[in-house]
Amino acid sequence: MRIIDVRAAGLRGATPEGGWQEELTPDDVVHTLVTIHTEDGPVGVGSVFTSESLVRGALEVLRPLVIGSNALEPERTSERLHRATFWMGRGGSITHAVSGIDIALWDILGKVTGQPVGRLLGGRYRERVRPYASLLMDQPEQMHEKLLELRTSGWTAFKIGWGPFGRLDERLDERIVAAAREAIGADAMLMVDAGASDSAWSQGYKWALRTAHMLRDYGVAWFEEPLPPDALDDHIHLRRLAHVAIAGGEVLTRRQSFHPWIEAGAFDIVQPDVTKVGGISELRRIGWAAHDHGVKLIPHGWNTAVGLATDLHLASALPDTDFVEYVTGSPYVDDITTGTWQLDEDGMLAIPDMPGLGIELDPDKLARYTDADHLLDTM
Repeated sequence: MRIIDVRAAGLRGATPEGGWQEELTPDDVVHTLVTIHTEDGPVGVGSVFTSESLVRGALEVLRPLVIGSNALEPERTSERLHRATFWMGRGGSITHAVSGIDIALWDILGKVTGQPVGRLLGGRYRERVRPYASLLMDQPEQMHEKLLELRTSGWTAFKIGWGPFGRLDERLDERIVAAAREAIGADAMLMVDAGASDSAWSQGYKWALRTAHMLRDYGVAWFEEPLPPDALDDHIHLRRLAHVAIAGGEVLTRRQSFHPWIEAGAFDIVQPDVTKVGGISELRRIGWAAHDHGVKLIPHGWNTAVGLATDLHLASALPDTDFVEYVTGSPYVDDITTGTWQLDEDGMLAIPDMPGLGIELDPDKLARYTDADHLLDTM
């Protein structure tokens, strides 16, 4: 089964805020869908967490290597793309685009074989997984109100991040966390994301250590991105002394970038983004490397419905991955597929059991945010 085309289309019009210093607007394009078209009909869909212009530029390099390839060999094809582009952006936009291609190829393989992607990855350790509601921090009163609403609607795990945290006043930081814990109750899981990959981040190791000690008092499950993403030594020392788990790695790409961090003991929880890191093939290898070193992998590909579905399948196929991130209130997650995501009575999400990724993009819904005809038309 040969590949005859690869296409990309960015999502715009409802882009959620990212909490970044250079804040996003609804029309900024940072999420791009990719489709792989085959000579025999099946279309696979992938997702890339970067702009449409960068993905299209990368595809100009990758397309000649992809067209004509066997659509049923995702891992071999993706590895070939990585190796053939060492000199043209290793780890950058090229790798991001490979992520979307790889996800789409696994989707095709599942559709052709009639199996969900998670089973093709070696078997399903679980049939459902707990999502955590991921939302930006706000002032304590507003934070309390948002979380209370989510708790009432069935969510049992929450991550709050970015916003004013670590950027204004340490007393405000604690007030925000205290308000969050009060809103969700003692039995719900609470995680905190400092967002130290922000371009304006100015805090260092001593702030991170003080803050980690504060978070322990509120039963925080993990402290995410507490330090700039290149500060390997500081992460190592922080993990040794902090009384909460330290998480990070969402901006790293390709498995080779993760190995030093995993082997040095920099993370309790590693968080590669399947829509940036090189796709399913690459994230699976990172997951098993983490497992062999006693590090839990919790994925970060939450940014579209395709990314979420991919994370669910990875959670089914990796023994330690018992959470997925779910960004609340994003139409790109909740409003581009034919079905809907539903929490069960225990606050869990079922892992799709249909072939491939197990989701179907709705052309009419998708057309609100991108050129759906270009993306999905098989003619």
